Amino acid sequence: MERLNEQQLRLEQQKTFSTPRMTYGLLARLLFTAMNLLYGRKRTLSKFKVLEVIARVPYQAWEHVAYIAITHTHAFPDLARRVFDRVKESRIQQDNEQWHLFLLEELVARKEVREGFIRYRLIPQFIAFFYYHVSWLLYVIRPSSSYMMNAHFEDHAEHEYMGVCRREPGLGSRAVCDRVRTGLRKFCFPGRPLPTDRLR
Repeated sequence: MERLNEQQLRLEQQKTFSTPRMTYGLLARLLFTAMNLLYGRKRTLSKFKVLEVIARVPYQAWEHVAYIAITHTHAFPDLARRVFDRVKESRIQQDNEQWHLFLLEELVARKEVREGFIRYRLIPQFIAFFYYHVSWLLYVIRPSSSYMMNAHFEDHAEHEYMGVCRREPGLGSRAVCDRVRTGLRKFCFPGRPLPTDRLR
């Protein structure tokens, strides 16, 4: 996983600003519509936190399917090793999304934002549960469809996050890694830009 310096991050932000959004599929549009109905259209840290709870799910689903595949292909070591390489990649992506969630938790705590248990803890789990099973099923039937749905989700998240960076340019220079600094060292350092999905 590549770590970008501040200049590279700024360049990636500009690329995002100048790149049109993807044409999202039906399932992705349904998810984004539900998010807007539940959490509003406004870009808030709390809404982004919900996005990050959901963002880990496809990688978990792919890892699960891959382990099942390894069980059935272990007699063919080359194939099983290729599948295991996919498992490792999915695990890295899960960890990346988890650190995004930790960072957002840190920012929400700093701003002392009050969040309701049902809306910001319980409902995201239901959405993640549904999204996991859709990702899993699509991956079993047609992996490219599961990958594309996730690409739509990531594209949407990237544009939403960059919208906040445009609105609050100082956000990128804040030290946000207080409680998570040790584990997050490979993604972020105090005084450097807030990690974005371009860090993957």
